[in-house]
Amino acid sequence: MTTEASERSRPTGAQWTVRRGIDELVVVEFGGGIRSYTRGGVDVVAGFGPDEMSVAGRGQQLIPWPNRLRDGKYAFAGTERQLALTEPAKHNASHGLVRWATWDLLDQTSSSITVGHRLHPQPGWSWVLELTTIYALGDDGLTVTTTAVNVSGEDAPFGYGAHPYLSIADTPVAEVELEVAAGTYLETDPERQLPVSTHPVDGSAYDFRTSRPIGDLALDTAFTGLARGSDGRWTVTLRGLANGDVSLWGDEAYAWTQVFTGRAHPHTEGTTGIAVEPMTCPADAFNSGTDLVVLRPEQAHTGSWGIRPS
Repeated sequence: MTTEASERSRPTGAQWTVRRGIDELVVVEFGGGIRSYTRGGVDVVAGFGPDEMSVAGRGQQLIPWPNRLRDGKYAFAGTERQLALTEPAKHNASHGLVRWATWDLLDQTSSSITVGHRLHPQPGWSWVLELTTIYALGDDGLTVTTTAVNVSGEDAPFGYGAHPYLSIADTPVAEVELEVAAGTYLETDPERQLPVSTHPVDGSAYDFRTSRPIGDLALDTAFTGLARGSDGRWTVTLRGLANGDVSLWGDEAYAWTQVFTGRAHPHTEGTTGIAVEPMTCPADAFNSGTDLVVLRPEQAHTGSWGIRPS
């Protein structure tokens, strides 16, 4: 079987690889996301194999909304809209419209990969977005920069999220130390994981402003009110790992981050890891309007996030 035929038959299509020093990154055609990121041959993200599908959103891009939309319904510009229910058991539309789409390779250098996708109108979505994501390896680890341009003739709602799982290898999730410098967390209902209300983290089980073990707490929790450094970035850090600390940061474009431990246990499918998800808005933002971006015609939205191994 030729290389071309092999890539055509793979669940995630072409596999684009770059290396810088001891870092190696693999980005895939189907979903335009991260399949693998290693340092010195050790997993930085909990990814998936070249002949596997992404499981539980691993490495995917979540556009034009992250997380869940209640019943797949929303109103925009005076029009009621209905999206397909991609999480039918919970009656939600989940994680946008591009995670199972084909992305094109636009550019590749010795240390970066640029992919693009044009999101066209479809049931429940009326706009055209030009999407570009640059994955770049540098001194600071991996930086991911995504730009969305509204090439429609009318305003468009927009949100962005990414779904990397930071590898914890064999470290029990209860022993992983988590630091999230956030003042507020989002309570969701247990059945559908849709927003109920926001609460201060102070005095709650979700206060990780000081690094501490996760313990028995199951997290599928969005945080906001994020403390930022002089560079405008917030940082989430996992400590106590056998392979060293790992951090994920987001710039001013990202007002939210979500931490998900549901795939961190050895009995779950796929490599263990904790998802740390940079997001521009929380779940159901198309309905609540919370931190929803409205892109005017020809307006661009750009944001960067990254992963910093120790």
